[in-house]
Amino acid sequence: MSLSLTLAYAAVLLLLACAVLWSRWPAWMKTVLALGVTVLYFYGHAAVHSIWGIPSTDAMPERFLMLSAVIEEPSNRGPGALYLWVSELREGQPLLEPRAYRVPYSKELHAQIDLGLKRGRDGVSQMGTAELKPNRPGNGVPGLKPGADEQEIKIRDLPAPQLPEK
Repeated sequence: MSLSLTLAYAAVLLLLACAVLWSRWPAWMKTVLALGVTVLYFYGHAAVHSIWGIPSTDAMPERFLMLSAVIEEPSNRGPGALYLWVSELREGQPLLEPRAYRVPYSKELHAQIDLGLKRGRDGVSQMGTAELKPNRPGNGVPGLKPGADEQEIKIRDLPAPQLPEK
């Protein structure tokens, strides 16, 4: 999918180059066209990046409800990965739209997810927290979003809801 989108954008760039180099349009119109195509690139990148169903490598939400997971252990074919399907928790309530995330493989997180999946099958909902790893280069750099590989993820049982007093 990303290859086809890249080729489509390359075709738009080719049309832009032809319009800028060989047209008799005024300079202001060529400038507007070049700026428009540049903005279109960033808009398209953000739109493709947020397509539902494709596992994201973005930073996971700070608090989430783990719905399911798939573990791809490292082998000679690749370094392995952990695929988590989560729903963000806001004000103690899960959002209705779950999201898939791809996290680099680690033995500790593999063990936590395995235990969480077993507990989930027993009917105990699992929640997770994701915090930025301390002392990582690039933490706090404005304009740069952290990825899932720059977070420390922990999976545990969802606490029982607190009922209001009568």
